[in-house]
Amino acid sequence: MIELSKLSPDYEVRRLTEADADEILTLMRGNPQFYRYCGRQNTREELLDDLRLTPPGVELSRKTYAGLYDSRGLAAVLDLIDGYPGEKDAYLGFFMLRMDLQGRGLGTRIVQELFRYLGSEGYTMVRLGIDKGNPQSTHFWKKNGFVVTREVERDSGVLLAAERPL
Repeated sequence: MIELSKLSPDYEVRRLTEADADEILTLMRGNPQFYRYCGRQNTREELLDDLRLTPPGVELSRKTYAGLYDSRGLAAVLDLIDGYPGEKDAYLGFFMLRMDLQGRGLGTRIVQELFRYLGSEGYTMVRLGIDKGNPQSTHFWKKNGFVVTREVERDSGVLLAAERPL
């Protein structure tokens, strides 16, 4: 089970719920490049669905949809699935940093802290998907040690399945 208080020493971390939808949408709408490539519209309805979305056969209790807060409010959002696809894996379904914080190494610092925590808890692999053609996401995840393992066709486009050992 993911302990929110241990995800980052630099940010206040708390579970996000439907009550946080407006705040989450504000952060997401500040990052329009992401939505050019993912085939989604960035609507309230999609966000509310995402808060409950898990891979097939995975219980909602294994999902952590968390917000990282700084003195100005919501700084980052992450969606983490515990023990998927394998027992010692974590699946990072979504990570987004507030636009004014990007380009300073803060996103890398947050995910590196996350990797340290997951490794200390016995996880051995982090997996995620990158929207093919998104240069910003592709660069960020490769810079943080992810290797693309295959391409997955979806209705909304091609997803690059990637993984990083811990």
